Order: sequence, then C-alpha cells, then structure tokens
Amino acid sequence: MNGKATTTRTRLDRGRSALGPALELVHTGRAPTRAVLTAELGVTRATAGAVAAELEALGLIRVDHNPGAAAGSQGRPSHRLAVDDSGPVALAAQVHSDGFRAALVGLGGQIVATAPGCVTVSADPAQVLGAVVDAGADLLRASGRRCVGAGLAAPSAVAEPEGTALNPLHLAWPAGAPVREIFAERVRAAGIDGPAFTGNDVNLAALAEHRHGAGRGARDLLCVATGHRGVGGALVLDGRLHTGSSGLALEVGHLTVNPEGRPCHCGSRGCLDVETDPLAFLTAAGRTPGPEVSLLQQSRDLLRDRPADPGVRAATEELIDRLGLGLAGLVNILNPDRIILGGLHRELLDADPERLRAVVADRSLWGRSGGVPILPCTLDHNSLVGAAELAWQPVLDDPLAALGRPAA
Repeated sequence: MNGKATTTRTRLDRGRSALGPALELVHTGRAPTRAVLTAELGVTRATAGAVAAELEALGLIRVDHNPGAAAGSQGRPSHRLAVDDSGPVALAAQVHSDGFRAALVGLGGQIVATAPGCVTVSADPAQVLGAVVDAGADLLRASGRRCVGAGLAAPSAVAEPEGTALNPLHLAWPAGAPVREIFAERVRAAGIDGPAFTGNDVNLAALAEHRHGAGRGARDLLCVATGHRGVGGALVLDGRLHTGSSGLALEVGHLTVNPEGRPCHCGSRGCLDVETDPLAFLTAAGRTPGPEVSLLQQSRDLLRDRPADPGVRAATEELIDRLGLGLAGLVNILNPDRIILGGLHRELLDADPERLRAVVADRSLWGRSGGVPILPCTLDHNSLVGAAELAWQPVLDDPLAALGRPAA
C-alpha cells in the first residue's frame, strides 16, 4: 500500500465511528454535499472525504468527483453526495385487512419495485406471510440487487420482546400470533439474506415520515392514521420511535371520543377506532360499503366526487369533530411539536383544515399547545418505507459490520 493510500486508510480508521452517522445524514437528505457532511460530523475535510469514499466503495452512496460551480457562486464547489440508486435494497412487506403488498426499498426511502398481493387475507398468518415473502423474493430475483434484510408492517400492536401480534382486530388471525418468528422463518426459507424485523404499521409510517416525509425536522412527532380499518398512532422522540416498555405505546385507537357511540372490538364504545375510520365515514354518509374496492378507497372516492352532498358533508364534519377530540387529548398529554395525519384522516384534514384545527385548539389546555401544526403525511406507502427502515437500521448503525469492508 502506497503512502497516499495509507494516509487515506488512517483517516478512515479515525473516522470509522462516523460512517453510520454519515450514511444516515445522506440517507435522510441532510447532507447533500461533502461540505455539509464535514460540518455536521464535526470532522476535518480529509476525514469526511475518506468516510464518503468508503461509503461509495460499499455501494451505498455516490460522490460527484467533478463538481461544477453553480452560476454566480464563488469559491470551490463542494462534492455532491447522494444515495446510490443502484445499490442494495431492503425487502418491505405490509399486511392489512384488504390484502398485502411487497416492495424493494433503497436508501433514501426510494421504492424500487412493488408487488400488490391478493385482496383476501386468510386466517392463517403463516400462509399470508409466506405469500408476501414469495412476492418479495420474486422482486429481488428480477432486480438482481443485494438485500440487506426484511421488514414487515403488521396491522396490530406488536408485543416486545416476543414479536407477537397482540390484537390483529381486523384480521382473522389469532391474538398473540408469533408474526416476527413466522416472518423470519419465511424470509430464511426464501433464501433472502439479512435479518428480519416486524413492527406496527402506523409506528413504521411515522418513522418513515420522520426521516423522509412530513415529519422531517420535528423533535416530538405525533402520527395518527386510519388505513383500511381502525385507527393507529405513533410517537417519534428525538428520531426514535417511542414504543413503551413492551411495544404497546400509543394505542390511540382506543381513546373514547363518543361515550354513547359505536361498539368497539376492544369491548368499549365510541373509540377513535370505530368513530373515525373508513367504515365509520361510509356509515355516517349513509352509504353501504361494496366489495369492489377497499373501504379506504371508497371513502376517498366519496370525498373527492361528492364533497357537496349533504350526507357526505355531515359525515365529514362528524368525523372531523371526533378526530379533533382525540387529537386534543393527545396534545394535552404528549405536547408534540407536530402532528401528521395519514390515510382517511389526511383526506379529512384536506377537506376542512380549519375545522379540525379549531376543534383541537378549543379542547387543548393551553392555547400554545392547541396551535401545534397539523399536516398531512406525504409519502406513498409510508408503512412499507418504514418497514424497510427497520431492515436498513443495522446498516445505518455500522455499515462495515453489516456489509463488510470493501477491498483496499
């Protein structure tokens, strides 16, 4: 090894602990240039250059080695950094009451390929998870890409450390199904490399939005969403999901917002889960759900196509008021600096943002808390992206340990 190579390796060895933080900065778009990377890491330019070169050698990022100066700019242009869009991927899988989907997701939350699955989810979790993993394995074979691991977004609280689906209320799966174990077994059986992880779908949506979407820059981020059935919530604190002592935190769907309301699957009445989900909207609008498309899509179509219909308007106002009550209670307890809404809740916010914000402000204990920004989620398939984030996390923590050192 010549002197220059030895110096570069020495710099890298000094900066090895910076590899993970550097990759996360590029992954989340916070370090678009080497100059920004240098400043964010608090290292020398030479060390930042060696770190960027190592990440490039691992096939994780791309470095613009011949940057051109922008028109009208002065000084030496900085090397631009970006994730390698031909690099490794994570296999992401999501199951919900209306079907499942598999996807390949690269760094930066980029969805490379997707494969929608069946529209009927059977009562056998092993069969369903086997089918979604097989769909993902087909995507991997077609792509020829290296896989760093797999993540599953489940429509249930996932108890830790066992990885069991505690309450898959809107699936026919048994309570306590060992979904993490089953998913990991199916991933291994399919010959897919890397570890396998499982998490609650709304938790993972919040993680994805915090890193790549509407939640970027928030310190204490609250996410509330309703997808195909039911309502979920999640809290991201300082960039990490708050899951509680056993993975069951933020089960916001079972906040009571209408004591005389609809019976809930949990045994109570008037929970957010049954007062603000797509089925509640269609029922309040006087519509009988059909089997052709998902309840979520039927609700979206109704809001888009018939917003002035008296029944639709009344249903919209009713659900906004119920949702606002729930959000106000969460604001009083958690004091987040931002709220993001997903699924049908995003559509309700778009339909009448002032009404929702007014309900939250009116029911909050302090005017300042009532003024917390309420924004729509912005990522398509954010639960899938979040599932991939679980698989990418070991790489973000220590790229060399996860992928191996490139040849010198």
